[in-house]
Amino acid sequence: MDRIPISKEGFEKIKQELDDLKAQRPAIIQAIKEAREEGDLSENAGYDAARERQGMLEARITYINSRMPLFDVLDLNTLDGERAIFGATVEVEDMETEETRRFTLLGPDDADHKNGSISVMSPMGRALLGKEEGDEAIVDAPRGKIEYEILSVEFLGSEGLNIK
Repeated sequence: MDRIPISKEGFEKIKQELDDLKAQRPAIIQAIKEAREEGDLSENAGYDAARERQGMLEARITYINSRMPLFDVLDLNTLDGERAIFGATVEVEDMETEETRRFTLLGPDDADHKNGSISVMSPMGRALLGKEEGDEAIVDAPRGKIEYEILSVEFLGSEGLNIK
């Protein structure tokens, strides 16, 4: 598998999530132990719930652990240029509706559309990569092809980042 771009801030957030998940293990193990002590496991809802919670926790830990070695951690404060690349904040205008939108291009693990960032691997992100101010980008969307004009490309560094 290829390297996965991620901001330093996004990487720290993922590491913190992994630490938090690992810290939950003892409590879940204790809940399973207590549920077992209640007797018949075939009709023990507490046991089933604890085992399900353990399964989801372990699946997320495994998923994060499998991605950690693939991350290519990038410092947003060192990036600049004229073209839309990872870390760039791009303002675009829909050429049909004249609606403007602004995105920061990040990796799939730290992008958050609600906070104004999109993945460089998303259809919109892929269409914007390598473009500069004045270029056009065509995005394949459910409603058909959407043409955007690139209004600006800037690099705000980690100050412009809104990772929750």
